[in-house]
Amino acid sequence: MGDSRSRDLRSRDSRSRDLRVTRVWAHAHRLPLGIRDPAYLLLVQQIMDSPLHEAPQARLVVDGELAFRAIIAALGEAREEILLESYILRDDRIGEAVHVALAHAVQRGVRVHVLADAVGSSDTKDTFWRALEADGITLRLFHRLRYLPFEALRRDHRKIIVIDRALAFTGGMNIGNEYGSSIRRRGVAWRDSLVRVQGSVARELAAVFAEGWDRAQGPPLPGLEYISWAEQATASLMSAPTRWSARALRARIERRIAQRRDRRRGRRVRRVADRASAESTSTALVLDSRPGRGQREVLAVLASLVGGARERLWITTPYFAPPTRALDLLRAAARRGVDVRLLVPGAQTDVPLVRHAAHGAYRALLDAGVRVFEYQRATLHAKTVVVDGHAGLVGSTNLDFRSFWLNAECNVLVFDDDLARALERSFSDDCTQSVEIGTALWDERTLWHRLGDWCARQLRWAL
Repeated sequence: MGDSRSRDLRSRDSRSRDLRVTRVWAHAHRLPLGIRDPAYLLLVQQIMDSPLHEAPQARLVVDGELAFRAIIAALGEAREEILLESYILRDDRIGEAVHVALAHAVQRGVRVHVLADAVGSSDTKDTFWRALEADGITLRLFHRLRYLPFEALRRDHRKIIVIDRALAFTGGMNIGNEYGSSIRRRGVAWRDSLVRVQGSVARELAAVFAEGWDRAQGPPLPGLEYISWAEQATASLMSAPTRWSARALRARIERRIAQRRDRRRGRRVRRVADRASAESTSTALVLDSRPGRGQREVLAVLASLVGGARERLWITTPYFAPPTRALDLLRAAARRGVDVRLLVPGAQTDVPLVRHAAHGAYRALLDAGVRVFEYQRATLHAKTVVVDGHAGLVGSTNLDFRSFWLNAECNVLVFDDDLARALERSFSDDCTQSVEIGTALWDERTLWHRLGDWCARQLRWAL
């Protein structure tokens, strides 16, 4: 028993070393072709201990009105099952339109399961929840406030819609009027992004849903295997090669792939036939996390994207309060000639304190050559990363402490030139509606503004 425990501890320590941000960053940095190197795709797969999926026709949607048209149309085509998970589900015009589509699906004999966060959706009236249940929709609210105080801090921030385990949407859009309105027509709209995927990646997103559903004490979902949140079960990650050369890394990863199991860091997912090969031209990887599982892995993949960037690294985030080490990696990328750009909210923000925390990091970024843009047209809520016109990340994770350590989050990383170009076009369009922050402009801040920025930056761990 003692020897077994010692081996487990050594394995855990080895895994922890493998996932150190600077170590993973150094791997990706040394790959000859960066994120386009075949070893990079294998690296991120092994970090997440997750299957790669072919991602045919992955589509980016950046207009809220078009996004909800597509979602409601997809709900109308469901034949067996709908899984809907949202941090915010409002009882407004958009929420009611979704409700009607779900009710019609139930009438067709479709199983419909809805999971909303109890705090995020706290403004939604009980009459709306009762109406959903009266229409045959199975409903659960995540972490009602009856939980212990520390548990109540842990929120379900995911936004996932899965239809028949074959088509899925995920990104930053909650369900409410502000997300479903086009900024071309409504000044109150929020600027957000959503990705539409299909194939086996949708089935894995269904398993992500099942994890939160289990935590909210929902009934079992037929045909989905997962390990309960409460079990805290994890699978071991690939042990680190003694030397982190590309050749050693590739050999180790290829051996690991040959032995790959279906169990996935606290969730089992049944093997599916259409997993992508390392040579696939359009490949997706699910990056999901929740308290106790997946957080280090997601951070490691983000670090690898920074290390693997060779030309462009463009980041959009509404809440920018990362640790100092993350700032160091961004500065290092800019100093080696990568076009690093950061798009964050302007004065239209729902959390001014986090904006001040971002301001506390601007000077260090600007001095290193990072370009910073503040969006002016609407409230920015999108969470995306695009690297070298090839890798695009769309999801729910913000670059702040809460997303990294307290929330359940979900993102999809897609290696596809067309999707990446769409993300770059969207980013460029957003920059035309933004103010670029230069050092001269930044030096004009008042003393009180500077003091507020410094204080908020020191409080970033509590935001």
